[in-house]
Amino acid sequence: MRFKVLSLFPGIVEAYFTTSIMARAVDRGVVSYENIDIRDYARDRHRTCDDAPYGGGAGMVLKPEPLAAALDAAGAERALTLYLSPSGRPFSQARARELARESDIVLICGRYEGIDQRIIDLYVDEEISIGDYVLSSGEIAALVVIDAVYRLLDGVIRPESLEEESFDGGFLEYPQYTRPEVFRGLRVPEILLSGHHRNITRWRAEQRVLKTRKFRPELLEGPEG
Repeated sequence: MRFKVLSLFPGIVEAYFTTSIMARAVDRGVVSYENIDIRDYARDRHRTCDDAPYGGGAGMVLKPEPLAAALDAAGAERALTLYLSPSGRPFSQARARELARESDIVLICGRYEGIDQRIIDLYVDEEISIGDYVLSSGEIAALVVIDAVYRLLDGVIRPESLEEESFDGGFLEYPQYTRPEVFRGLRVPEILLSGHHRNITRWRAEQRVLKTRKFRPELLEGPEG
């Protein structure tokens, strides 16, 4: 899979792709990426990429000319183009699975008051929101989407590690424990020390339901979305 990320602050993005599991996925050729600085496509000597909004109001808006030039250079017309926005469709594990089947994804990282609507009208296939809150950095939102997607690709994480995760089957993941058996007076549940795999499986299934009912009861009311 190839990710192309358009950003005013490519250093934020570069650090992610060159660290930890993602760096190994890039080295193995499972993932490739292009980190595109929108300022490289500005037309003036000051590399201006934003301007005041028509109609007045606070803040600045990313100009369409440099963004369009960057998108053209990225081949956005041949890829799925996403814009990270609080106004977008809520992101979910189900959507991450769908995106993991794509071969090329272009992500536009907004800043300030957002981007010129004409860029959305002309280039964007989908607006995505990672939650009901506002960030100053579209880069962070883009990396959330990338992280949720790339870990589902074959060859990134062992398949068994993806089983029974949160949202798999509509439930949250069961509690996890490791050594020592006792930590600050809290003991690992005896069932996990029993070696009885059927009982452990049953306990974990029960814990998934209990945890979901406590923290995300709405997930029990319908299919994952």
